[in-house]
Amino acid sequence: MPTLYKVLGIDGRSRNGGDMQWHLPVGKQPGKWMPKIEGEIIPCQNGYHVVTGSQLLGWLGPRIFEVEVRGDQVKRDDKIVVREARLIRETGWNKKTARLFACDCAEHILPLHESKYPNDSRVRNCIETARKVANGDLPVSELSAVRDAARAVAWDVAWDAAYAAAWDAAWDAAWDAAWDVARDASRYASKYASWAAAYAAEKKWQTHRLLKYLKD
Repeated sequence: MPTLYKVLGIDGRSRNGGDMQWHLPVGKQPGKWMPKIEGEIIPCQNGYHVVTGSQLLGWLGPRIFEVEVRGDQVKRDDKIVVREARLIRETGWNKKTARLFACDCAEHILPLHESKYPNDSRVRNCIETARKVANGDLPVSELSAVRDAARAVAWDVAWDAAYAAAWDAAWDAAWDAAWDVARDASRYASKYASWAAAYAAEKKWQTHRLLKYLKD
């Protein structure tokens, strides 16, 4: 069985529907098994919702855990719903890795953008600043300056759908809310890739990159 993941809020509570407090791992010890779900397992209604690595992009949040499951399962394209689950360990996902992942997503489609606008460095500058902030080389306050400076002139070519997607990915990478940043930058990069007839390849690349951060 592939590795399964559970995305939770910063406080260890369910994030994508429901408000359940999960038993968190302590040190190298897994969390306790959550109460067994009674009745029929029904997606979005009754059961613990977990995802595979290939499904994770659509569910990014503050904390990501590897999870163990047992009992009945109902599989869907975007999730797996199970009767019993427990958290095994927390991954390497945090504010820093979330922002770096967002920068990676925006940067990955940057050549497509720059081939069309070779003299426009605004998107690249935005990504570079966000990456420096993530690595602690610049204060978070620098994000506001680069956003404001670039946004003021972004309307010049905003009518172009390809430009807008590339810019949105970079723009999100420079926001302060790292968790939403990673999710949105991924979506915008994929949106741009779809116009370039490379959607499937982009999603595959993003998933591979994301899982690398989880293991670091």
